[in-house]
Amino acid sequence: MTTPTLFDLAFTLAAPFWALLILAPGWRWTDRIAASPLPMVPVLAVYLALAVPVFPQLWAAVSRPDLAGFQELLRLGGGAGAIWAQVIAWDLFLGQWMYREARELRIPPLVMGPLLLLTVLLSPLGVLLFLALRAVARRRHRRPDATSPWHPAPTAAEQHT
Repeated sequence: MTTPTLFDLAFTLAAPFWALLILAPGWRWTDRIAASPLPMVPVLAVYLALAVPVFPQLWAAVSRPDLAGFQELLRLGGGAGAIWAQVIAWDLFLGQWMYREARELRIPPLVMGPLLLLTVLLSPLGVLLFLALRAVARRRHRRPDATSPWHPAPTAAEQHT
């Protein structure tokens, strides 16, 4: 497989899992998939296919990091592709974690969908916003007299069922 094909394949392999997290939240299979490390494995295989041929340059760039070394690595198709696949795998890992945390804190899918989309595109911004949202949700979730900040308290009838 060529380097451009592998580069394209990295995101193509992750996209269905992102679609599940964003478009099918709460579906039983989405919850199971989000709890598994397996969605990252194909992307990591692409990473290995791109990284192994440029491993000496990759190792030089990461073991003695400096801007010139990374610029040299990125000039290599396989080097840029390997970094891209690594970013795609890491973003998917973050997305799965964010999804699970949001489900636990009962953050609504209508809030999380756009935030996950932002994370796909610009993960540092998406993660920072999620961390702020998570802090607010956790603070409200821990108050003994409060329910989730987005869901009303159960009615008396619901409490006794």
